[in-house]
Order: sequence, then C-alpha cells, then structure tokens
Amino acid sequence: MQPVLILSTGRTLPAIESRRGNFEDWFAAGLDCPVSVHDAQASVADNALNYAAVVVTGSGSMVSKRETWSENTAQWLAQAVADGVPVLGICYGHQLLAHALGGEVGPNPHAREIGSKPLQLEKCAANDPLLNGLVSPVLVQTSHEEAVLTAPTGSQLLATTAQDPHHVLRFSEKAWGLQFHPEFDADIMRSYIEIRRHVLLAEGLNVDELLAQVQQTPQAWGLLQQFSRLLR
Repeated sequence: MQPVLILSTGRTLPAIESRRGNFEDWFAAGLDCPVSVHDAQASVADNALNYAAVVVTGSGSMVSKRETWSENTAQWLAQAVADGVPVLGICYGHQLLAHALGGEVGPNPHAREIGSKPLQLEKCAANDPLLNGLVSPVLVQTSHEEAVLTAPTGSQLLATTAQDPHHVLRFSEKAWGLQFHPEFDADIMRSYIEIRRHVLLAEGLNVDELLAQVQQTPQAWGLLQQFSRLLR
C-alpha cells in the first residue's frame, strides 16, 4: 500500500510539542497505515497520486490571510481532489479545502470554539462512508477562530455544532473536511485551554468550566482508523 501523506500546515504549541510531539505524530498514531510527512510551509508536495491519501493538519495560521504557501497548497489540494485522491482536511485543513474548492473562509461570526463539544449529525451522515456508524451527538475536541462561512458548491453538509454550521463537510466522493480534531485526546485539549487561559478569559470565556467539560472522544478518534479502512 502507498503511504498516506500527512500534509503538515503548522505546528502545535511549543509547550505541548515538547511533551507530546506534533500533529503528525498524533495522526500517525491514529491512522492504521504507513505514513509520509511533508511540511507544506516549506514547499509544495509532490504529486498527490503518489500517495494512497492525503491528511491535511491544523495550523496556527489563518486561511483568510492568504499566505503564499497556503495559496499554493490550496491549488495543490484542488488538483488532488480533481484527481480522485482521498483527502481528509482537519481544522485549518478543512478550511483550506473549502477555500481551494470555491468556498469562503473567515473569522467565525459565532466566536472562538474551544473544548469538548457535541457534534450533531445530519440525517445524510448515516449513509456517508466515513461517518456511518456514529451515534449523534458525537463529542469532539475543537479549537478554532476561523470557520467555513460558505461551503463550496456541490459539497454536502454532514454535521454541525452550536457555533459552526459547516463543521463537517463532504467535498467530493473521496474528500472530507472536519473542523474538529480527531487526533486530540483529553490531555491535549486541556493543555490548549490552559495555555490560552488569559486569552480565553479576555474573551469572556469560563476557563474552569471549559476544563471541567473536557472528556475523551472515542468516536471522533475512531474516524482516523475508519478513514484508513476506506483506503483498502
């Protein structure tokens, strides 16, 4: 089997990376298949057809800033989807896919979404090869300031949260975007909240309540293995 390309669009916070590693490490642990890692900020990856699939990570960058490396990656992703390569975009990757395919991304009008949140599945999710078998509501780990504001033409809405009406989208037969982080566990989620405590307090969020609500999210974590199974 060809490896799955983990397209790294950024790094986690230094205090987390020193203790737990980076995004690609968490994805490699969840995917049940060989992986290869490429730094999208350093250069454009080689042909997506050289890989069994592509997983696009989160990032501290913002899609709306239209950085050169991000715009180049968006073009690359649009071609990968057109070529029929399976693609799974996570957080920034979800937004970048939507942007690449003609959607609109910008600051979330419903404010920052962070913590363990309930994801409500649309009825059509029961027939989706990635999400079928999930029981709604699905608890997921979230951390994002921007969101998909307008979904690309032809995409299918699969799930929402209270603060994000485009939280899970299917862009094509083999391409999905998840705003939440299936690769996060409860420890990582708590770390994000603790490290950003002062920022969250300044935004009027109840940090202690957010921390108390953090739980493990086994259904969300299982989506990485499910994506791997779809490649066989």
